[in-house]
Amino acid sequence: MTRKSHTAHYPDAQPALPPRTRGVIGLFEENCTVCMLCARECPDWCIYIDSHKETVPPAAPGGRERSRNVLDRFAIDFALCMYCGICIEVCPFDALFWSPEFEYAETDIRELTHERDKLREWMWTVPAPPALDPKAEEPKEVAAARKAAEKLAAAQEQAGRPPAEGGDA
Repeated sequence: MTRKSHTAHYPDAQPALPPRTRGVIGLFEENCTVCMLCARECPDWCIYIDSHKETVPPAAPGGRERSRNVLDRFAIDFALCMYCGICIEVCPFDALFWSPEFEYAETDIRELTHERDKLREWMWTVPAPPALDPKAEEPKEVAAARKAAEKLAAAQEQAGRPPAEGGDA
Protein backbone atom coordinates (compact mmCIF):
# COMPACT_ATOMS: atom_id res chain seq x y z
CA MET A 1 0.00 0.00 0.00
CA THR A 2 2.96 2.33 0.42
CA ARG A 3 4.28 1.82 -3.10
CA LYS A 4 2.86 3.10 -6.34
CA SER A 5 0.99 0.41 -8.29
CA HIS A 6 2.39 -0.93 -11.53
CA THR A 7 0.14 -2.00 -14.40
CA ALA A 8 1.51 -4.50 -16.89
CA HIS A 9 0.30 -3.78 -20.41
CA TYR A 10 0.29 -7.47 -21.35
CA PRO A 11 -0.44 -7.83 -25.04
CA ASP A 12 1.77 -4.88 -25.91
CA ALA A 13 4.59 -5.63 -23.46
CA GLN A 14 5.57 -9.27 -22.96
CA PRO A 15 6.28 -10.32 -19.36
CA ALA A 16 9.82 -11.19 -18.33
CA LEU A 17 9.49 -14.88 -17.50
CA PRO A 18 12.03 -17.00 -15.60
CA PRO A 19 14.06 -19.28 -17.89
CA ARG A 20 12.43 -22.58 -16.78
CA THR A 21 8.81 -21.36 -16.75
CA ARG A 22 6.09 -24.02 -16.87
CA GLY A 23 3.80 -23.14 -19.75
CA VAL A 24 2.60 -26.08 -21.84
CA ILE A 25 3.90 -29.57 -22.43
CA GLY A 26 6.07 -30.18 -25.48
CA LEU A 27 6.56 -33.60 -27.09
CA PHE A 28 9.92 -34.86 -28.39
CA GLU A 29 8.37 -37.54 -30.59
CA GLU A 30 11.62 -39.34 -31.46
CA ASN A 31 12.05 -40.36 -27.80
CA CYS A 32 8.50 -41.63 -27.32
CA THR A 33 8.32 -45.45 -27.17
CA VAL A 34 4.55 -45.54 -26.56
CA CYS A 35 5.02 -47.05 -23.10
CA MET A 36 1.89 -45.11 -22.02
CA LEU A 37 3.24 -44.35 -18.54
CA CYS A 38 2.31 -40.68 -18.94
CA ALA A 39 -1.31 -41.50 -19.80
CA ARG A 40 -1.62 -44.04 -16.96
CA GLU A 41 -0.17 -41.72 -14.32
CA CYS A 42 -2.11 -38.61 -15.38
CA PRO A 43 -4.62 -37.83 -12.59
CA ASP A 44 -6.91 -36.02 -15.06
CA TRP A 45 -6.75 -38.61 -17.86
CA CYS A 46 -6.12 -35.82 -20.36
CA ILE A 47 -3.45 -37.61 -22.44
CA TYR A 48 -4.69 -39.64 -25.42
CA ILE A 49 -2.31 -42.10 -27.10
CA ASP A 50 -3.01 -44.45 -30.01
CA SER A 51 -0.44 -46.82 -31.49
CA HIS A 52 0.02 -49.97 -33.49
CA LYS A 53 2.62 -52.73 -33.55
CA GLU A 54 5.05 -53.04 -36.43
CA THR A 55 7.50 -55.86 -37.12
CA VAL A 56 11.13 -54.92 -37.62
CA PRO A 57 13.39 -57.17 -39.71
CA PRO A 58 16.32 -58.83 -37.92
CA ALA A 59 19.41 -56.69 -37.43
CA ALA A 60 21.78 -59.54 -38.29
CA PRO A 61 21.29 -62.49 -40.64
CA GLY A 62 19.82 -65.43 -38.75
CA GLY A 63 18.27 -63.18 -36.12
CA ARG A 64 14.62 -63.01 -35.32
CA GLU A 65 12.09 -60.35 -36.16
CA ARG A 66 11.14 -57.92 -33.43
CA SER A 67 7.97 -55.94 -32.91
CA ARG A 68 7.82 -52.34 -31.77
CA ASN A 69 5.10 -49.84 -31.02
CA VAL A 70 4.57 -47.01 -33.51
CA LEU A 71 2.92 -43.80 -32.34
CA ASP A 72 -0.25 -42.94 -34.28
CA ARG A 73 -1.76 -40.26 -32.05
CA PHE A 74 -0.50 -38.29 -29.07
CA ALA A 75 -2.82 -35.56 -27.82
CA ILE A 76 -3.19 -33.58 -24.61
CA ASP A 77 -6.45 -31.92 -23.64
CA PHE A 78 -5.33 -28.68 -21.99
CA ALA A 79 -8.92 -27.95 -20.96
CA LEU A 80 -8.58 -30.86 -18.50
CA CYS A 81 -4.85 -30.64 -17.73
CA MET A 82 -3.99 -29.26 -14.30
CA TYR A 83 -0.28 -28.75 -15.19
CA CYS A 84 0.95 -30.97 -12.36
CA GLY A 85 3.92 -32.28 -14.39
CA ILE A 86 3.48 -35.91 -13.34
CA CYS A 87 3.57 -37.02 -17.00
CA ILE A 88 6.92 -35.29 -17.49
CA GLU A 89 8.38 -36.80 -14.32
CA VAL A 90 7.34 -40.41 -15.08
CA CYS A 91 8.49 -40.43 -18.73
CA PRO A 92 11.56 -42.73 -18.68
CA PHE A 93 12.69 -41.67 -22.15
CA ASP A 94 12.54 -37.85 -21.83
CA ALA A 95 9.85 -37.44 -24.46
CA LEU A 96 7.88 -34.74 -22.57
CA PHE A 97 9.18 -31.33 -21.51
CA TRP A 98 7.87 -28.07 -20.08
CA SER A 99 7.74 -25.30 -22.66
CA PRO A 100 7.60 -21.66 -21.56
CA GLU A 101 4.90 -21.00 -24.19
CA PHE A 102 1.75 -19.72 -22.49
CA GLU A 103 -0.19 -17.95 -25.24
CA TYR A 104 -2.41 -20.69 -26.62
CA ALA A 105 -5.92 -19.46 -25.83
CA GLU A 106 -8.78 -20.66 -28.02
CA THR A 107 -12.30 -19.36 -28.53
CA ASP A 108 -13.78 -22.87 -28.34
CA ILE A 109 -12.95 -25.26 -25.49
CA ARG A 110 -12.89 -28.22 -27.91
CA GLU A 111 -9.88 -26.68 -29.66
CA LEU A 112 -7.74 -26.99 -26.51
CA THR A 113 -7.00 -30.64 -27.34
CA HIS A 114 -3.65 -30.31 -29.09
CA GLU A 115 -2.34 -33.12 -31.27
CA ARG A 116 1.28 -34.20 -31.64
CA ASP A 117 2.10 -31.73 -34.44
CA LYS A 118 1.29 -28.77 -32.15
CA LEU A 119 3.09 -30.43 -29.21
CA ARG A 120 6.12 -30.95 -31.48
CA GLU A 121 6.11 -27.23 -32.40
CA TRP A 122 6.25 -26.30 -28.72
CA MET A 123 9.30 -28.53 -28.29
CA TRP A 124 11.36 -25.93 -30.18
CA THR A 125 10.61 -23.36 -27.46
CA VAL A 126 11.99 -25.55 -24.65
CA PRO A 127 15.19 -23.96 -23.30
CA ALA A 128 18.38 -25.98 -23.10
CA PRO A 129 19.10 -27.53 -19.72
CA PRO A 130 21.39 -25.57 -17.43
CA ALA A 131 25.10 -26.25 -17.77
CA LEU A 132 26.62 -28.83 -15.48
CA ASP A 133 28.52 -27.60 -12.47
CA PRO A 134 32.26 -27.97 -13.24
CA LYS A 135 32.92 -28.86 -9.59
CA ALA A 136 30.26 -31.60 -9.55
CA GLU A 137 31.18 -35.24 -9.09
CA GLU A 138 31.50 -37.23 -12.30
CA PRO A 139 28.63 -39.69 -12.92
CA LYS A 140 29.46 -43.28 -11.93
CA GLU A 141 28.76 -44.60 -15.43
CA VAL A 142 31.21 -42.15 -17.03
CA ALA A 143 33.87 -42.90 -14.41
CA ALA A 144 33.47 -46.67 -14.95
CA ALA A 145 33.70 -46.30 -18.74
CA ARG A 146 36.81 -44.11 -18.44
CA LYS A 147 38.45 -46.60 -16.07
CA ALA A 148 37.69 -49.50 -18.46
CA ALA A 149 39.11 -47.55 -21.41
CA GLU A 150 42.29 -46.71 -19.48
CA LYS A 151 42.69 -50.36 -18.43
CA LEU A 152 42.28 -51.49 -22.05
CA ALA A 153 44.83 -48.91 -23.26
CA ALA A 154 47.31 -50.03 -20.59
CA ALA A 155 46.84 -53.69 -21.54
CA GLN A 156 47.42 -52.88 -25.21
CA GLU A 157 50.58 -50.91 -24.39
CA GLN A 158 51.96 -53.82 -22.35
CA ALA A 159 51.29 -56.17 -25.25
CA GLY A 160 53.51 -53.94 -27.39
CA ARG A 161 50.93 -52.51 -29.74
CA PRO A 162 49.67 -48.94 -29.88
CA PRO A 163 46.24 -48.20 -28.31
CA ALA A 164 43.25 -47.99 -30.61
CA GLU A 165 42.56 -44.52 -32.01
CA GLY A 166 39.56 -42.50 -30.74
CA GLY A 167 38.49 -45.37 -28.50
CA ASP A 168 36.22 -44.18 -25.71
CA ALA A 169 34.38 -47.27 -24.57
